[in-house]
Amino acid sequence: MKIRYLLLHAYGMGGTIRTVFTQANALAAAGHDVRVVSVVRRADRPYFPLDPRVRLTALDDRRAGTRRVAPRPGQGIAGRLRVRRAGRLAARPPRWVPPGESGYGAFDRGLEQKVVAYLAQLTDGVLVTTRPALNLLSARFATHGVVRVAQEHMNLGVHKGDVRAAIARWYPRMEAVSVLTQRDQDDYRTAAPGARVERIPNAVHSLRQKPSTCVGHIAVAAGRLRPQKGFDLLIPAFAEAAAGLPDWQLRIYGEGDRRKQLRKLIEEHHLYNQVFLMGRTDQLDEELAKASFYVLSSRAEGLPMVMIEAMAHAVPVVSFDCPTGPADVLTHGTDGLLVPPGDVGGLAGAMRRLMADEALRARMGDAALATVQGYAPEVIGRRWQDLFEELLAARRVR
Repeated sequence: MKIRYLLLHAYGMGGTIRTVFTQANALAAAGHDVRVVSVVRRADRPYFPLDPRVRLTALDDRRAGTRRVAPRPGQGIAGRLRVRRAGRLAARPPRWVPPGESGYGAFDRGLEQKVVAYLAQLTDGVLVTTRPALNLLSARFATHGVVRVAQEHMNLGVHKGDVRAAIARWYPRMEAVSVLTQRDQDDYRTAAPGARVERIPNAVHSLRQKPSTCVGHIAVAAGRLRPQKGFDLLIPAFAEAAAGLPDWQLRIYGEGDRRKQLRKLIEEHHLYNQVFLMGRTDQLDEELAKASFYVLSSRAEGLPMVMIEAMAHAVPVVSFDCPTGPADVLTHGTDGLLVPPGDVGGLAGAMRRLMADEALRARMGDAALATVQGYAPEVIGRRWQDLFEELLAARRVR
């Protein structure tokens, strides 16, 4: 079976990239012809490991020192005109990507045309697109020779109005739309009547992880330092939870444009010896293995993969019951604790409960490890394989 994944930037370090690579690796290991196509390339090699059997290509190489367009030898005036036209297209906004799409700024008219040209030449196999911009272009321009599958990695409410309107119009043209949670499935079915919406969660990249002992007095959170992740709620909650417990630490991993504001919040709560903005790390698995619990303070999620990765280390979770994802994974009181969205006092109380009870942390950590077995790459890979085979069979019948 031939399977192609289309990513905006396969060489980056986002959660969507990691989960798509995990899918590609699992399907390649099962013997399928898997390719990952990056719309743009800005690095020499991908950040996440990719099975050598998976072929990685790019539509537009934008690495430093790489000329995007150059006259071909012997083309003379025609070559110069081609370069001039490409420059004009690069200065124009995309035509079909909605401005409300979060990746809109990465597109220009020329890049959009390269994606359309790639879609138009596909004649067989399965094409999996991985964000709204690419899903919408696939629905409009991919040939009917290829089975088109759209992946949604965020809940519908995160998308702006113009994106939701485009979803309603174009997603029913896809053979299938994949979402991460039950609530997502209900919402997308309502938003795009007639679309086939399947729920397949993301897989962890590995279950062969070092388990935490849950003994150390360390809480971990991770994500981009942006309002969505709610670290501005987490810091005052930790201040309340850790009152009188100076040996407990909160380590927040990630980078983003709210670092200065979060640093100021740490100082306001006099937590400079307990709360640390750790920055980006290439060793998050090792850091999760040191944690006694993981905290998810997000205002909204798709499916919180770092939380699930923490559970693979036998780490219990404290989380806001935000839309969507945490409640699809966690069972309150068994493998973690759920509190109402935005409830800073409730988050503080849940953290304090785990801080005070090492046996509870260990028991919930064991339960978390049991829960996460259902997110193994092989398990999720089989679900994707079954869906693709069903869609291909239906295409052959038609």
